[in-house]
Amino acid sequence: MDTGEQPILRMQHISKRFPGVQALDAVNFEVNAGEVHALIGENGAGKSTLIKVLNGVYAADEGRIILRGDEVRFRNPREALDDGIATINQELMLIPQLSVAENILLGRLPHKRLWLVDRESMEDYAHEALSKLGSNLNPALPVEAISVAEQQITEIARALSWQAEIIVMDEPMSALAEREIDNLLDNIDRLRAQGKAIILITHKLNETFRVADRITVLRDGQHIATVSTEETSPDEVVNMMVGRSVDSVFIKEESTIGEPVLGVRHLSREGRFEDVSFELRRGEVLGFAGLIGSGRTDVIRAIFGADPVDSGEIWIRGKRITSPSIGKMIRSGLGLVPEDRKQQGLVLGMTVSDNVNLVVLNRLSQWGIRQLASEREVAGKLVSDLSIKTPSLGTEAITLSGGNQQKVVIGKWLATEPQILVLDEPTRGIDIGAKAEVHALIQRLAQQGVAILLVSSELIEVMSVSDRILVMHEGRITGEFAYGEATEEKIMTSATGQLNAV
Repeated sequence: MDTGEQPILRMQHISKRFPGVQALDAVNFEVNAGEVHALIGENGAGKSTLIKVLNGVYAADEGRIILRGDEVRFRNPREALDDGIATINQELMLIPQLSVAENILLGRLPHKRLWLVDRESMEDYAHEALSKLGSNLNPALPVEAISVAEQQITEIARALSWQAEIIVMDEPMSALAEREIDNLLDNIDRLRAQGKAIILITHKLNETFRVADRITVLRDGQHIATVSTEETSPDEVVNMMVGRSVDSVFIKEESTIGEPVLGVRHLSREGRFEDVSFELRRGEVLGFAGLIGSGRTDVIRAIFGADPVDSGEIWIRGKRITSPSIGKMIRSGLGLVPEDRKQQGLVLGMTVSDNVNLVVLNRLSQWGIRQLASEREVAGKLVSDLSIKTPSLGTEAITLSGGNQQKVVIGKWLATEPQILVLDEPTRGIDIGAKAEVHALIQRLAQQGVAILLVSSELIEVMSVSDRILVMHEGRITGEFAYGEATEEKIMTSATGQLNAV
């Protein structure tokens, strides 16, 4: 990174207010050519709002954007893209049915005579863009046939095809496995070597310290600090993000573990999982660890009645559940917070209150008529109990930060007063402060006697909050560890099929 040159981008005193919320308050941010500058903060800190001001989604109430020495103001993302600023969103913006090459050159497909698409030129151009990222991905493949990591490479190649000088990456690692994250970091290094300015928004601090030159921390819409990565530490960054020491983030509290409330016996589904058996007890937090594709989510979806099984039994409080269905499992006291909150957990266009009450509408209604006062009472209590940051109960869920959206999903299931709560990747894509709140909630629920089944790809999370840990590999349980006995090495050895510790 050459710090002697004028920054390619400066955002000066940027302020943005929404009804009831000061999203940004005189925030300063800059990035140099050939620099990776990480933008860090809790959900709701203002990171996404700052980027949306940069690329023209929002107009700033106050402040200036200086690009290559000239003041600019974009009215939409296309204008920003035309001026060399490309944003790669957390939810990849690709068309699955089109090829990799068609997605890279979408809106600019080369033509031959009679306006026929020149596919040879298109694929040659796409191949060149991909090769700059060290990828040999076939440009002719449909996007729906490639992995998430390859889709991300396609997004980056599309940005390069626009001759982007500034590339914003919003949570690019949230859906990637460890090996794929390493490849992404290699590509970020390649882009830096090519003189690109990279703005990296992420909650993964270990990876941030591997690749970023500088880190800017936002909290509650304000600029807290900009520091050189070499001159700070993850603990200091966490302290700046949340205003407290990292030691307070992961705390294991004891709860009284009682009788079995969920029994899974020899559960199998061909091609997904085989002969899965375990018990979950009242007040227990049972962690499920394993690599992506190990079958963890398949098992819990089957338990919840969302997917069929070929054989096996599910018992709840001593009663066998025959022909499990989602409705039957909910009535049996089981709730599921799914891994994809936006696709499976929320109706984004509905209000906070409507989302929280979605599963309990029948209980709250009288003669089929909604009781809005009762709904507001339920939602208001859960918003307060979970510290959900929202301007009002009538605010649409889509406008909330990721961490607050996750709390709404959790609140929806807490409204059912579950005896068994399954949490699938409950802290994916949320900041470390919100993670601490989710962990504290898990412990509180366990102390109240709720049985918790926790699926997480973060080993530290599983090890910190679980009373017992099961490990899966290729659809089978290959390891079981009590709290305090598990180590990252033991879990990963079991998760890769090298050790059977059951």
